[in-house]
Amino acid sequence: MSGSERDPVELGVELLAHLEHGELSVADALDRIETVTTNPQVQREILDTAVMRGIVEREDGMVRPRSQGTYVEFESDVVVREGDFTCQRCGSAIGTGHFVQFEGGELGPFGSTCIRKVLGRES
Repeated sequence: MSGSERDPVELGVELLAHLEHGELSVADALDRIETVTTNPQVQREILDTAVMRGIVEREDGMVRPRSQGTYVEFESDVVVREGDFTCQRCGSAIGTGHFVQFEGGELGPFGSTCIRKVLGRES
């Protein structure tokens, strides 16, 4: 896979592995997954893969991370670049893009407010 290609399932699973909340509704988890893909089949595959690998538990409409403390660190895991971008979450034009660095690839760009929402720092 080249640097510009990314596996949406792996990125989505990594995003779920870094949840900062003790639990999220499936709807809130899907809101985060939508930053990786809007394809409903791939979204389901992401959630199913995360459950199968033991990264999250899914029960009674809730998603719970199985490990704590693997949060994204803004200082080391988020790269900020200047340029002309479109926020991957809200679609707004932004001049400063925030990109999350995962092993499976880069997720972003996001604006300063949306990056906090994607990572669970604010609702």
